[in-house]
Amino acid sequence: MGQPRVVVIGAGFGGLGVAHALREQGLSDVTVLERADGVGGVWRENTYPGAACDVPSPLYSWSWAVKPDWSRRYGTQPEILDYLRSAAADDGLLDLVRTGVEVTAATYDESTRRWRVDTAGGTSYDADLVVAALGQLSQPVVPRIPGRFDGPAFHSAQWRHDVDLTGKRVAVIGTGASAIQLVPGIVDRVAAMTVFQRSAPYVVPKPDQAYHPRHHRLFRRFPALVRAERRAWFWLTERFNAALSGDSLISRPLLATLRLAWRGHLRRQVSDPALRRRLVPDYALGCKRLLFSNDWYRALDRRHVDVVTEEVTGLEPTGVRTADGRLHEVDAVVWGTGFAATRFLDPLTVTGVAGRDLHEAWSDGARAHLGLSVPGFPNLFCIYGPNTNLGGSSIINMLEAQAGYVAQVARRIADGGAQVVGVRASSYDAYDREMQERLAHSAFAGCDSWYVDGRRITTNWPGLVAEYRARLAAVDWDDLEEVS
Repeated sequence: MGQPRVVVIGAGFGGLGVAHALREQGLSDVTVLERADGVGGVWRENTYPGAACDVPSPLYSWSWAVKPDWSRRYGTQPEILDYLRSAAADDGLLDLVRTGVEVTAATYDESTRRWRVDTAGGTSYDADLVVAALGQLSQPVVPRIPGRFDGPAFHSAQWRHDVDLTGKRVAVIGTGASAIQLVPGIVDRVAAMTVFQRSAPYVVPKPDQAYHPRHHRLFRRFPALVRAERRAWFWLTERFNAALSGDSLISRPLLATLRLAWRGHLRRQVSDPALRRRLVPDYALGCKRLLFSNDWYRALDRRHVDVVTEEVTGLEPTGVRTADGRLHEVDAVVWGTGFAATRFLDPLTVTGVAGRDLHEAWSDGARAHLGLSVPGFPNLFCIYGPNTNLGGSSIINMLEAQAGYVAQVARRIADGGAQVVGVRASSYDAYDREMQERLAHSAFAGCDSWYVDGRRITTNWPGLVAEYRARLAAVDWDDLEEVS
């Protein structure tokens, strides 16, 4: 059929990585649609004070665009966004991107055996393959709490830079990965802060440091050192992935060591015994994402900061009401309440063979073969799809494996080996059973978290990144079938 036309939805690390992989396979008919006015994904959207990565930058980067001169071991939001934009520009990927195009629906046409991609502006795109790279952390969640607050209120991923919090009383609702960065980021400028905590996180020291100019000179002169550092961080984080997967030989000693690190960190930074007790998690370490910060606990120990563990029950014009009846009067509310991680491909309407709706197919929990494919939706691939998230490593490694797999399928279609490819239902079902059986014995199964949708863990991968990469390195064509 010649070169397939590919439409990629989303221009973050996932979508741009797919475009790169397709080009590496000699495929040039690629269009990347991005709803925002620029590329960057979560690193374009999350601009709150203190925003940074909790994975070392030498590992949290594309393998085909290594950077020898990160300013810090853990990159900040501006530097990561600049890296993404620069790497994409140097690779010629920005020429493929159409910004300001919000995709609303993708519909498979059985008569033409192609997809129609509809947009909010009314323009439609025809495609042989559709790659949805929306990510798991693109839809901010604000809980439905009765009442109305009259002051400024905004989610951490939609930071209001026009709101000056200096000298203000600020409520931060939530204590997840964003909150532990933004609270220290604003604590010095606010008059008072009330942090509303539903569940205490495990927080351990972050081994961050600025890189010395000598480090930059050495790494520029010897590029092999850059890749060696990347490999070292990869295998170090793989130990943690093994522990989370339930490997008892690794998990018990490693998780015990991390618990000691957490406890010592808490004791060193929080002087008030009563506050310290409120900051002790009520679940096993590893069940929710382990967080890294050198100043979270110290910020909570400040005299003008209060940690409230009572449930938030309502909003009032002047503040936040909790279950004990108390009104906490504030001037601004910041929602640090995370994302709808289990609502994959939301808010797109995706319609496959025989008019099948993808979200209805996922009504009892999202699942996909290798996190990529669903029967009845041929030539449609999800990037960062179900069961591909990690508990403690760089997601970019997973995204690159997925991009390479999709590019292999596209190359096969271009070579005439098939026109429309779908995953076999038997392979899909067997893979899902494997995932749920392995996840049931993992650290993720011990509590309620954003990894869980109903009774299923729909977000996380239960093994090593190395295993996932090996499984996707060469397409097993027995798992797939040509759809007539």
